[in-house]
This record gives sequence, structure tokens and C-alpha cells, in this order.
Amino acid sequence: MTTTDSSRHLVISGLRVAPIADPTREILQGIDLDVGPGEVHAIMGPNGSGKTTLAYALMGHPAYIVTGGEVHWEGRDILKLSPDKRARLGMFLAFQYPVAVPGLSVASFIRSGLNAKLQGIDKNGEVDPTDPVKGGVSMLDFRRRMREKLALLKMDETFVSRYVNEGFSGGEKKRLEMLQMAMLEPHMAILDETDSGLDIDALRIVAEGVNAMLSPDLGILLITHYQRLLNHIKPDVVHVLARGRIVASGGRDLALRLEDEGYGPILRENGLDIDVPDDALRLDEPAALAH
Repeated sequence: MTTTDSSRHLVISGLRVAPIADPTREILQGIDLDVGPGEVHAIMGPNGSGKTTLAYALMGHPAYIVTGGEVHWEGRDILKLSPDKRARLGMFLAFQYPVAVPGLSVASFIRSGLNAKLQGIDKNGEVDPTDPVKGGVSMLDFRRRMREKLALLKMDETFVSRYVNEGFSGGEKKRLEMLQMAMLEPHMAILDETDSGLDIDALRIVAEGVNAMLSPDLGILLITHYQRLLNHIKPDVVHVLARGRIVASGGRDLALRLEDEGYGPILRENGLDIDVPDDALRLDEPAALAH
């Protein structure tokens, strides 16, 4: 592998993370991962295993502190970068629970994000989203690009005139995350339980959006509690995260085994002393979450 190729891999080495409110209680206890371009890696695990902590730590959420390890992307140790610089470098996080921003239209929100990314990590002075003369992408180009992505994701054009996530259903919130991803065109996407709270139809629509964006240039870290999402988005590698570390990795057959057996047997096979019944560690029934 050449140096250029390796720089396009998200390489996580010995990552240890704790909540900033309690730095002595490590949630992640030494994560090692290598996600390359064109690869889909699924992270599965029981509730409380550290899946969302991993997503937030990779993007620099201020509620968490990195207590050890390194994360390299595009030739840089991203742990030394602010969240906005990680995004400018081509990383993207789709939230499990997107928040509403009343008064800010979807179109304005996404155009601001595009212009910020165009500035680059070192903020190219030729692009200034606050300056009408140096406004980054022109309104004409932005509208053309937006129409293309809306068509790709099978979304109505009226969607972009609404306020960000205000009054959105669970499915609409997740589709907006996909629209942001399509417009920003990241090279590394972290999808934090994108299937959370979706009924079967909404799940299929969101998964189709992700699949429409798959390319040899895009690496995806797909965090999920349910195997059902992997029926629609085919992973190259499946990892099981439990008690702050990856205890097993394999192909899609590993996810199918989790669906059949729950997490208990695999955790015990890998040396974790689990003293609760298997049914407490099964993949939860998603139908109850539909709304």
C-alpha cells in the first residue's frame, strides 16, 4: 500500500475515550479500526457498549475526552483538529437524533456548509461565505446541484424551503442527513444509528439514499443496533463492540448470527463475563420503535 493510499484510510489506533464529566470512567478502552475508501464497516453492539461515544469522539464532540490512542485521516492526526476542521477535511457525521433549528431553512443551512467546506481546512481566503463577492458556490450552481441530489434521493424540492428538522418526522430527519451527505460529498461518513426510530418503509428509503451515494472514494462507518439495516446496506466488515472494545469482527454472516442468537454467546466466546440472560442482550424488536 502506498503512502497516498494509506492517507485515505481512517485508521484508529488504541482509542480510549471517557466522558469529560468523569474522565476516570473510560467508555472506549482501546479501539483499533481501519476503514478504507469504498469500504462499509458496520459497528454493532448492545446498548451502552460505546457505539455513539465512538462516533462523537471521532468528530470531536466536547462532551468526551480522548484519554489515549490516535486517529489518522488524510495524513493528519484528527484528534488535534477542531470538529469543523475534521468536517472540512472530508469527514461527516449523521446524528442518531438530529436537532431542530427553527428559522433556518434547509437550503441556507446546506449552502453555508458547502461554502465552509470550500474554504478548506486552512480556510482559503478566496472563499468567504459571509462576503457576497467571495460567496463560494454560486446560487445558480447550488440550485442545480441541489436539484440533482434531491432527484437522486427521490425527495420533493419543497423540502429545502422548510426549517431544519422543525416539525420533521423521524424519517424526514434522517433523509435530511442523507441530503446533507449527498451535497457535501464527504470521503468518510460516520452514520450513527441512522435506522433508529424508523419504520420499515422509512428505513428502506434512507438505505436507498445511502446506497445511491456509495462509491470507491467513500468510506462508511455504519453504527447500528439492528441487523435489519444490513439487509439494505451490505457491509464489507462487521465488528461487535462491547464494554468499550471490539470483541469480534467478520463478514455479514456475523450480523446474521447476532440476529439469530443475540449478543450473549459471542460476548462469552470472547471472554466477557455476562451475568444477564441472553434475551436481555438480544437485538431489540424494532417494530416497537416505529413512529
